[in-house]
Amino acid sequence: MKRMALAFLLVAPLLARADGVPNHPMLNDTFRVSLGGYWAESNTQASLGPSNGGSGVVIGLEDTLGLDQRKLVGEVNGYWRFAERWRVDAGYYRLARRASRTIEGDITWGDNTYPAGTTVESTFVMSDLRASVGYSFFRTQDKEIGLGVGLHATAFRLALDGPGIGARAESVTAPLPVLALYTNIALTDRWALAARADWLSLSYDKYSGGVRSIAADIVYQPFKNWAFGVGVHNLSLRLDVNEAQAKLRTRMSLQGPAAFASFSF
Repeated sequence: MKRMALAFLLVAPLLARADGVPNHPMLNDTFRVSLGGYWAESNTQASLGPSNGGSGVVIGLEDTLGLDQRKLVGEVNGYWRFAERWRVDAGYYRLARRASRTIEGDITWGDNTYPAGTTVESTFVMSDLRASVGYSFFRTQDKEIGLGVGLHATAFRLALDGPGIGARAESVTAPLPVLALYTNIALTDRWALAARADWLSLSYDKYSGGVRSIAADIVYQPFKNWAFGVGVHNLSLRLDVNEAQAKLRTRMSLQGPAAFASFSF
C-alpha cells in the first residue's frame, strides 16, 4: 500500500487533463482545513532496557500484548497560502489503544519482568503533529509541485501493569525535522489529485530515528467551499532514545484507506 501511494505521488503530474485547463478551487484557495480519519493497520514494536544500562527485549504490541491491529484514527489537516508560491501546512492525529492479555512468555519492560501466565494491562497512546513551510517551484492554474521543510513532533506513552509486579510507563516526545514533497493536480473543475511525502533520518542529542509519511488523495469539490476526498495514508516511524537510566527502542507503521471532508476559502 505504501508503494502504491508513492507511485501515485510520482505519476500524478502525468494524469492531468490534456484537453483544457481546469480551474479547481484547491489550486486557488487561500485556506483549507480537512477533517476525517483513516482505517489504520498498525504494526508496533518496542523495547525498554533496565536502569543498569542493559538492552531490553523487543515486544510486539499487537501480537504479544493484544493491542488492536486496526483502528479508526481521527485526522485533521490544513494549509494556508500566504503568498503566490508559499504555503504553510499542518496536520495532527492521535491513536490510543488499551488491552488486557494473559501473556504466553516472559516480558521484560524496564526493571519489571512479567512472567508467562501474568495478565498484563497495557496502554499505548501515540500522537503526531506535523508543520512545514513549502515553496511551489512549479505552479500553473491546474498544477503545482513544491518542496517544504518542517517538523514532525511525535509523542507516545506505553505503560504495562501486572498484578503483584506493578506498573511501568515510559513517555517520550521527539521533534523530528523532515523534508516534504507535495503536488496538487486539477483533473477537472471539480476533481483533483493531491499527494504528499515527508522524509528524514537523523541522529541528534539523545534521539536517533527517522520518519516517512505518504498521503495520496482524490478530491471532489461539488460546492464552492466544501470538498470530499478518499485516499491512502501511511506513516513509518523509527525512534531510539538513549538515556543514562534506560534505552528505549520503537518501530511503528500505520497505513490504511482514508476519507475526509474539507472547507476552503
